Amino acid sequence: MLNAGGRGTAVVVCDHASNTIPRSLGTLGLGPDDLVSHIAWDPGAAEVARRLAVILDAPLVLSGYSRLVVDCNRPLASGESMPTESGGVAVPGNRDLSAAARAARIGDVFEPYHRAIAEVLDLRTAARRPSVLLSVHSFTPILRGDRRPWNIGVSGRSREGLAALLVDRLSATARELTVGHNQPYAIEDDSDYTIPVHGERRGLPNALIEIRQDGLTTPEDWSRWAELLATAYRQSETLLPR
Repeated sequence: MLNAGGRGTAVVVCDHASNTIPRSLGTLGLGPDDLVSHIAWDPGAAEVARRLAVILDAPLVLSGYSRLVVDCNRPLASGESMPTESGGVAVPGNRDLSAAARAARIGDVFEPYHRAIAEVLDLRTAARRPSVLLSVHSFTPILRGDRRPWNIGVSGRSREGLAALLVDRLSATARELTVGHNQPYAIEDDSDYTIPVHGERRGLPNALIEIRQDGLTTPEDWSRWAELLATAYRQSETLLPR
């Protein structure tokens, strides 16, 4: 948790911020190239999230461990929660996990992350301060041989909600970008956890932001995206119902 007392309206989270594996789990049977790839985390997402939180004076919650240990944006019943295969790569360390091993990962990784999000939102509710949930991710340029055309996508299940507003503002202010609405992924109950649980159940405006990874290779890229998102957010938040 960073900047827990942030005075802005946004609360920024990053479900796949880290590729760290707990020392007790070794490398999960994976090589160095696998552990720096997208199967282990969302490259560049944490750097954008940090910069965006500073600009918006927002609380920031970052996951501390790899999505391969336990995916903080998957329901625990999902087969992708502790995957035995990801992106065509076998994950030997996730095979035949005992109930105790699964419970340890949930208790050590998943629950503390989501408790931190809940705590900051509870504190803001108690102080009668508005909250808007922004979840920052990144996605691969190519999936199953197909190039994905969007530079950025913003997802949300309300047709007239924050996601739609952000898509409009990003498209208007950065015309060189291809902006996807509910692309490359739509929010679904069986594949998403953070937005449904912390955003939708609380009735908070929310958006899941996905940035293509080939635009996230340098500090200048991270700062540019944070500035673009902050501008679009400030233009959009004034249009949200109060």
